[in-house]
Amino acid sequence: MALDFNALVRQIIRVGTLRVQHSDGSTEIFGDGSGAPVAIRFTDDKAAGEIAADPPLKLGEVYMDGRMVFDEGDIYSFLALVKSNTVNEVFSPLMMARLFWRMGLSQALARLPVNHNRQNVSHHYDLSAKLFDLFLDPDWQYSCAYFEPADISLEEAQLAKKRHIAAKLLMEQGQKVLEIGSGWGGMAMYLAEAYNADVTGITLSHEQLDVSRRRAEKRNLADRVRFELQDYRYYKDKTFDRIVSVGMFEHVGVANYAGFFRKCAELLDKDGVMVLHSIGRPKPSYATNPFIEKYIFPGGYIPSVGEVAPHVEKAGLLVKDVEILSIHYAETLKAWRERFLARKEEAVALYDERFVRMWEFYLAGSEIAFRYDELFVFQMQIARQQYAVPNNRTYIAEREAGLKTFEASRAPLEKVEF
Repeated sequence: MALDFNALVRQIIRVGTLRVQHSDGSTEIFGDGSGAPVAIRFTDDKAAGEIAADPPLKLGEVYMDGRMVFDEGDIYSFLALVKSNTVNEVFSPLMMARLFWRMGLSQALARLPVNHNRQNVSHHYDLSAKLFDLFLDPDWQYSCAYFEPADISLEEAQLAKKRHIAAKLLMEQGQKVLEIGSGWGGMAMYLAEAYNADVTGITLSHEQLDVSRRRAEKRNLADRVRFELQDYRYYKDKTFDRIVSVGMFEHVGVANYAGFFRKCAELLDKDGVMVLHSIGRPKPSYATNPFIEKYIFPGGYIPSVGEVAPHVEKAGLLVKDVEILSIHYAETLKAWRERFLARKEEAVALYDERFVRMWEFYLAGSEIAFRYDELFVFQMQIARQQYAVPNNRTYIAEREAGLKTFEASRAPLEKVEF
């Protein structure tokens, strides 16, 4: 099977330097000898063959299990070397069969009338809050930051993201806001303090709910910032001036888009405005990366804008603005990966070495996807009626300037205690 792996790599690596040592001691060098070398070593005689048979799943699993180790470089530099050389995907008949099987299975499962939302969310977001504290900014923003200008820090970029979204929401003082997928509460608290808003945040994560409530209590916001363990599908009996959803839509599932936007139309006031912030892709994929599906985000799906917009319109809503943020998430993931690895020993103490390698592979692979596979983040501004939003975009910069004034006098964020 080593020969199959070598043959596969030989088709891909033309530029750069990759050295591969198999468990029997045999070594082969691929590429033209340029650039910083990457050297991998397999610790058993089956690992290379497993990767060759099913790269999308087995590469991550073999690395996670410690069966592929790096003598030079790391998993990110290896993935970057592969992707920078990949002009056309290389598929064997077995790989093609697995691809079509996964696509069919994914589409079938997405349409089953079984609600796995809470189970799927719990798989990722109910990991120890201490894990996320290792690499997130002080406001625990676990979604794409906004690096504008490009050279700002992660903390500044996450604040810029909240400011940018708040400006697009066209908030007014004292309005009622619903946040679908409220995370650890940072956006809700920002809007409450900036606009004296009454904010309801809903989540399916017990861990996030606990942290959010404690944070709001600590900032004396519990009277106007409420967090609830609630599925958006069953929320009713209220309407809101504004709806915001950041980094949650990827978990809705393509079969549920129509219901999601019908519910938003039901909950949004007739003069209301909504901002949806989500990862997107250039075209439909019909299936999620199998490693991400199995180990990181079960039930997730990254849509194209073209898959989303028709459901907005069918729900009687208007798409008022769409902004594409292309490389911002790559930079966010780079910052997270570097911070996570800088505190690797703490992560090992929380879980174990295998978990840490799994998480490193997730962060590295995700960054690669935004740099090389054309993934992006889109912000879609939605309204119920034509005149809810100005007919130009100058208001965004004007409102951001006002929010910077608010931020300058805002009380510092407190550290979360465990």
